[in-house]
Amino acid sequence: MAVYLSAISVSPSYPHITNYPISANLPSNVAVLKRRYFTTVQLQCLGFQFGCDVEQHTQESKIHWDNFYHRHQNKFFKDRHYLEKDWGPYFCDDNPAIRSNRKIILEAGCGTGNTIFPLAKTYPKLYVHACDFSHHAVTLVKANPKFREDQMNIFVCNIVEDNLCNHIQPASVDVVTLIFTLSAVSPEKMPIVVENIGRVLKPNGHVLIRDYAIGDYSQLMLMNKNQVISENFYFRGDGTTSFYFSEDHLSNLFIRSEFGVVDIDTYNKELKNRARNITMNRYCSFSVYMFRF
Repeated sequence: MAVYLSAISVSPSYPHITNYPISANLPSNVAVLKRRYFTTVQLQCLGFQFGCDVEQHTQESKIHWDNFYHRHQNKFFKDRHYLEKDWGPYFCDDNPAIRSNRKIILEAGCGTGNTIFPLAKTYPKLYVHACDFSHHAVTLVKANPKFREDQMNIFVCNIVEDNLCNHIQPASVDVVTLIFTLSAVSPEKMPIVVENIGRVLKPNGHVLIRDYAIGDYSQLMLMNKNQVISENFYFRGDGTTSFYFSEDHLSNLFIRSEFGVVDIDTYNKELKNRARNITMNRYCSFSVYMFRF
């Protein structure tokens, strides 16, 4: 059965935004991006040169994210209260027969806790596993006054290289959240992440994803600066990386690992910067997958 999720802000730090349907008229370069994602040859024909080593960026990613959290601490991202509105049914159980049971979630790529702390407050019966491969981020989570040791298991883990079953009992998690996490992984290694979270999910457990979609304003800016690593994979000025998903790419990634698609949508928000007199189209992929054996 399909799950309907209402459109939400792609950038919750901007409260005054106008919502436009995905079919709205787009600039030609955005429209091209949304029809397909480019191959390396196509990008080279457009004038993009690949001087970047994917493996080098992957190896240095942890350093860049540690530097990011050291620089910004826990002040860069706002708490994601919108997840409660759109994914609430996945975090609470209305079945009176099992109301006393605790739902268990895993936040993979937790950063400084902008997802887990709002959820833990709204759903006090949740038990939260959360991990990040940045030691500094995990330290910030544990130092947060909202951290509760009896409700949270926070640990350092590189979900591309480390087996989650070393930290979490296999087939014990009801819901996994990946909030702007997969986009930080090189596309060649994304299947490893999907297989890894599948090991700890219960049968019929769910994966909830929110991430960048093709055509997002930030992708166009990175293309214009020629900060391309590979197809739809870019590096930012601070060294961190970002991948931009098509719906087909994201769906196929999970279907190949025995997941069923419950719902997938791409949302568009138009942000107007009056001071700079520019309009920014932000695109976000919002999806739910169900694991099956």
